[in-house]
Amino acid sequence: MATPPRAWQRMLSGRRLDLLDPTPVDIEIDDIAHGLAFVARWNGQTEGDFAYSVAEHSLLVETLYGRINPKAPVKWLLAALLHDAPEYVIGDMISPVKSAVGPSYGELDARLAAAIHLRFGLPAALPVTVKKQIKKADRISAWMEAVQIAGFSAQEANKLFGRPNPELIGNLAIQLRPPVDVRNSYITRHRELMAAL
Repeated sequence: MATPPRAWQRMLSGRRLDLLDPTPVDIEIDDIAHGLAFVARWNGQTEGDFAYSVAEHSLLVETLYGRINPKAPVKWLLAALLHDAPEYVIGDMISPVKSAVGPSYGELDARLAAAIHLRFGLPAALPVTVKKQIKKADRISAWMEAVQIAGFSAQEANKLFGRPNPELIGNLAIQLRPPVDVRNSYITRHRELMAAL
């Protein structure tokens, strides 16, 4: 009988995360922050001396979500910060690749997201209204990234992501920082939100 393929990854914290059957006890914020700080958005096809990481993107999405929903409970700000957390182990795939891979990527992402949510006191599945608002912030972030660092014109970005309300963007600008700085900012923001729950 053939041995089934290994489905776990050893994390820097020492945890063994089963990617097919993740449990909340194997989730650590330091692992998430470290992984996301080294995962490049846009397949690394961005301007600048540092890759624009999923961790930096997540910080921006959480900020935008807070602007869209100024009275949002802290738990939903936390959900916005963690919206791409599964990518710390499965990486960030651009939308055309996700479409080519099919539903298996989405299923894996959903299992990991549920375990991450439970680990930090969120419901395994977020309310639909919250998910929609996080997605709105995510699309604004994608528009900003496309125009500011990925070489898209505003017109092209408008077609792909929708034209954002300039008031929501305000003075926000894409930051390109060393991964260690982004990792530390992500951990700090996570701790702030957890302390405020």
